[in-house]
Amino acid sequence: MRVTIRDLSKMKARGEKIAMITAYDYTSAIIVERAGIPIILVGDSLGHVVMGYDSTVPVTMEDMIHHIKAVMRGSEKAHVVGDLPFMSYQADTAEAIRNAGRLLKEGGCQSVKLEGGRSISETVSKITQAGIPVMGHLGLTPQAVNQLGGYRVQGRTTKAAVELIDDAKALEEAGAYAVVLEGVPKQLAQMITERLAIPTIGIGAGVNCDGQVQVFHDLLGLFDDFSPKHARKYANLSEIIQGAISRYVSDVQEQTFPTDKESFSMKPEVVQELTGQHFETV
Repeated sequence: MRVTIRDLSKMKARGEKIAMITAYDYTSAIIVERAGIPIILVGDSLGHVVMGYDSTVPVTMEDMIHHIKAVMRGSEKAHVVGDLPFMSYQADTAEAIRNAGRLLKEGGCQSVKLEGGRSISETVSKITQAGIPVMGHLGLTPQAVNQLGGYRVQGRTTKAAVELIDDAKALEEAGAYAVVLEGVPKQLAQMITERLAIPTIGIGAGVNCDGQVQVFHDLLGLFDDFSPKHARKYANLSEIIQGAISRYVSDVQEQTFPTDKESFSMKPEVVQELTGQHFETV
């Protein structure tokens, strides 16, 4: 049985912190679930770390469904959240409901995540009324990077902080079961967390959120040219993987791989028989 939104609500009530991580394929889903992660986010951050885009904006519904399906095949217990990509929910409420439904029906995830506060609260309400659980996302909202003027911390002024608090309350009232707070000052994140009955999941929002989310590639150090301030590297797999592949290249060039141990053989009599044969080339 998979973790449900009720389970996550109970975790907040007990004061039990929620660990969430992104996964984008079958292999990473198997790994994170075996590590005990209760909630997996198939984020549109795959646009950055899997597809090589410079933002999440180009990611499509088809991209999301494809990756959600792979993650679902690699997990059995974790609650899986799928991101609604840019312009799949902003233009029309009916379209938003249909696209949210596609992530569950075609992708197989258990809930969807979308960005924005009061401006999309009615859409959140309609999606939840259709029986689709919704996780909100406030603060630094990557899909709005062009409007925000870059990846910048949000809510540092009194006016901006009050607006984020109001946005969070609006999402809760609209039926969201949790809210991601990204790139928000830790003091503000704590205020929002204390005001909401639903869990808050922080990324660059301090320790007092109800949970934390990190990108798989950041946490494992799969990129060595950039490390976000909010991320902690628990491994440096980029260096390890590059070293392993370099050794493989050398072994191939020096003919030390494969050895007899990694090869298959024929019976000596078959080899002898074949050696004496004359083969015509066509």
